[in-house]
Amino acid sequence: MTDSEKAATVIEALRAAEREPPQAALPMLNELASLVQGEGEQPLEVEEARSSAFMAICEVGKALHRGQPTEALWAPAIAAAERWKSLAR
Repeated sequence: MTDSEKAATVIEALRAAEREPPQAALPMLNELASLVQGEGEQPLEVEEARSSAFMAICEVGKALHRGQPTEALWAPAIAAAERWKSLAR
């Protein structure tokens, strides 16, 4: 699977998880960890975008785990994944 395909899958999963209650959304985010890990060498810009997406997803996951509000966290996570997708090959 290419980075672009991984990013597209992550975007779809984030959008789906956003609509779910926290107890269902958290496992969905946990499943994304393997997709957001880097494989092979990519241009620095792509690696930075991938890392940003990973960190944004982690922020949502932490908030879900702690029972904190996530409304303001979904859009930045999706935007970070979209940026990753736009830069990936």
